[in-house]
Order: sequence, then structure tokens, then C-alpha cells
Amino acid sequence: MITNRRRFLHTSALTASALSASTLHAGPLPLTPSFNHLLTAKQTGPHRHRFIFIRKSNGNLPNLFSLPSFTEQQLKRDEKKETLEVDLENHELPTWLNALDAHKANLTILNGISMKVSGGGHYSFSGCMGAYKAGRNVISGIKRTTVDFELAKLFPSPFGHVELSLASGSGTVAFRTGIVSGFSAPAKHQRNFCYADPQTAYNELFKSVTNSNAVESDKTLLGYLHEQENKRLNGLAGDERTKVSNHVDSIQAIRDRNEKVASLSNVISKNLPTLDPIHANGGPNATLIQKQDAFTDVMLAALISGLTNVVTYTIDDLGTPITTLPGNTGRVDLHRLGHSRDEPLRDIVKASHMAQVAKMVTKLKSVPEGDGNMFDNTTIIYLPETGAGHHGPDTEAPMIVMTGDKAKLDIAGRFIRLPLHATAGHKTLSNWYTTLLNAYGNPIDHYGDLDVDMTRKKLAQKGPIEQLLG
Repeated sequence: MITNRRRFLHTSALTASALSASTLHAGPLPLTPSFNHLLTAKQTGPHRHRFIFIRKSNGNLPNLFSLPSFTEQQLKRDEKKETLEVDLENHELPTWLNALDAHKANLTILNGISMKVSGGGHYSFSGCMGAYKAGRNVISGIKRTTVDFELAKLFPSPFGHVELSLASGSGTVAFRTGIVSGFSAPAKHQRNFCYADPQTAYNELFKSVTNSNAVESDKTLLGYLHEQENKRLNGLAGDERTKVSNHVDSIQAIRDRNEKVASLSNVISKNLPTLDPIHANGGPNATLIQKQDAFTDVMLAALISGLTNVVTYTIDDLGTPITTLPGNTGRVDLHRLGHSRDEPLRDIVKASHMAQVAKMVTKLKSVPEGDGNMFDNTTIIYLPETGAGHHGPDTEAPMIVMTGDKAKLDIAGRFIRLPLHATAGHKTLSNWYTTLLNAYGNPIDHYGDLDVDMTRKKLAQKGPIEQLLG
């Protein structure tokens, strides 16, 4: 389902209470969430921290994350999935990670965290961001606010959270375009929206600078809606008053956001990305690399301008076309790649992703901030949607994490393998997200579902991963 800008703006305001009251609704609802989360966000610490979550399909095969320069003993421990920690400084990286070699001091190869709480299969939908099994992401399957939105509350910004998706289209359409349903969740039983092509993201995020007519139109529409909804409050009581009051709050939240964005116009102008004309009208003729590059440019501009501090980017799904990917001579799609033994092509796909991560790190390191640079206060997490393969297993989910020098995690520059699933000391996706939240200002006891196998064996599984905390 695709929506245009005006319809998006209108439904953002008018469906807020419908979304917040949808806890028993299993059918489709409007794509846009309530913006009330923008009103309650709080910032902790002297500097805002930034998070970029990069979701990929097909899982991550653990053997492709092993270091080529492991000693014989280290290799055996890794193959047996035993705990292991080594410094990357004196080790060679897998070829597909070569783009990050210059940033090895900030790199972590993190393995051993399980994703059974969110499940494997073709897709995990919002589950891999919320540590729950999401079914097919119907409204009733969205169990909680996803971790990216929770982190966005801690480091508020005009947009709060931005979601991008380079996912496949339907029928003869190679890629989705416009504003479409996303995979994150601002609250229980609420589905997020996302920008599906670089031009749409550019138009929406930077319109305070690029489209003054749209800004004035939005201001007029929102002012009218706010006035009308306020009038409706007179004489109302109970649930009906709550519903209309939610409408009013959401409209005001969007108005407040737009004013904050307008105040950043000078900064946005200085950091406005330049998109190739090939991306116009959804960019049907743009190659995969061109789309990746453009999305990275838009994302970086939004972060540098202060429009957002948290971005979630679905860099591919099973249908994302890879026929234009340099080095791909097999011309298979990602779904068929998942069922094949073509590890070299898997590495080519991941290498294209790492090139974008390197671009993000390099750019953010070039932007001064305080007594350092913007990357000092940034964490990038590259995670598989479905664990260790196309259909799992979800007993492990290798990740790449890039952390700046002022990050509150003590993991940089290391290969870390945690204890095997369902053994003493094992850590789940829920533990990982609890760690992130604890480190950055939310001392939650435990975030996410509990692992059934761990519970059956009466193994401790709540709380953060203490060894990763700085």
C-alpha cells in the first residue's frame, strides 16, 4: 500500500487514536502511527547519541564471520561455538569486510546471540527489532515498541525516528516506492511507515528547504484540523473525549515537529544531499548500488542536520533485485541465493552493504562535534533478520557493530563469541537490546520476550550483557 504526502499527513493526525486503541484489532490499519511519542521523549547525557540499524535478509552464515587469521585453537573454538574473544588489531578480516579495515578499531564482530525469541523463516517483520514473534506483522502481532523507537525516546529529535526500506516491489515493479508500511513499531499494536525510495525520503525529510509551498500547505491544513478537532472536544466525555483528545495531541505534535524542522533550515541547507536525477519518480532505472548510495546520502544528511538520531534501514529483503550488483554473474535473486550454497555471492552482497557502512563511518568522522566528531557518538548495528541463515537456525545471529569512541559499550576492536544457545551464560536478542537500553539511559530490567528453551532449562536470561557495558 502506498500513500502520497498529503494523504500521509492527513491520516497521521486523524488516525492516531484509532491506532492507539487498536489493541484487539487484527486487520489492516492505516500505515501512519501516532506522533505522540515526539511529545514525551527525553534526552540523557551531555551529547546525543545516534543509532543506525541496518537489517538484512537471508540471515548471516556464522562461518563467513570467522577470521581467516584465527589460530588453530581459536578456529576450533569458533567452529564448536565456544566462547571466544580476540582483538582485531592483529587479525585479518574476511574479504567482504575489507571496506571497514581502516575502521577496525571501531569494529566488532559479535556472534553467539540467539534470535529464537523473534524466530527465523523468510521474514521476522517487526520481531527482530522488538524481540518477539511477529507472525506476519498484523497489528495484533506487534507486541511492543521496537528497540529503535525506545532509543529514539532517549535522544529526541524533530522526526524522532526515521525508517528507510530498500525492499522489493510487487509484480513487474522492482522496488517499492513512496511511503509504505514499515517494520518498526512506535508502540504496541502500531505499525510504522517508511520511505521506500531515496527521492521520497529526500522530499519528505528536507521539504522545509526544498519545497516551501508544501510547508505552507501543511501548515494551513494542520492549523485547520487542529481547530476543528478542538471544537469537537466541547461536550464530549469518557472514551470519545479521549479519542478526540488524542487527535488533537497528534496534530499538535506534527505542528511542533514542523516548527523544529523549520528552525533547522540553515543547517539542512548546508548539508542537503545531491540526488542523481535517475531517482526521480521512484528511480525505476536506478541500479541497486545507486539506490544504496542515495539512501546513505539522505540518511547521513538527516543525521548531520539533526532531523533524527535513530535510523532503521532495511537494506534488502528476499525479493530485492541483485542482478545489477557488481560481481554477480549468477543473476539469482536473494530468495534463491538463500537456498543455494553460493557463499561467494553471499559475500558480494554483504560487501556491498559494508561499503555503505564504511561510507557512513567515514562521513560522520569528518563532521566535527564537541572535542571530536559525530561518529564518536554513533552506533551502527548490522543485523540479520532471520538468524544464521535463510530459514535460520535462529540459535545464533552474527552481527557487525560499529561504535564511536564515546559509545557506552565496551566492545570495539574485537571478535566476540558468546556462549552457545541454551547453555549457561547464553545471551538472547532480548539481552542485547536490554544492554543497549541500559547503556543509554533506560535502566529497564529486561526488554523483549524470554527464550522458551532457556526457560525450560531454568537458565538465567534476564538483564543486560554485563561484559559488553563500558
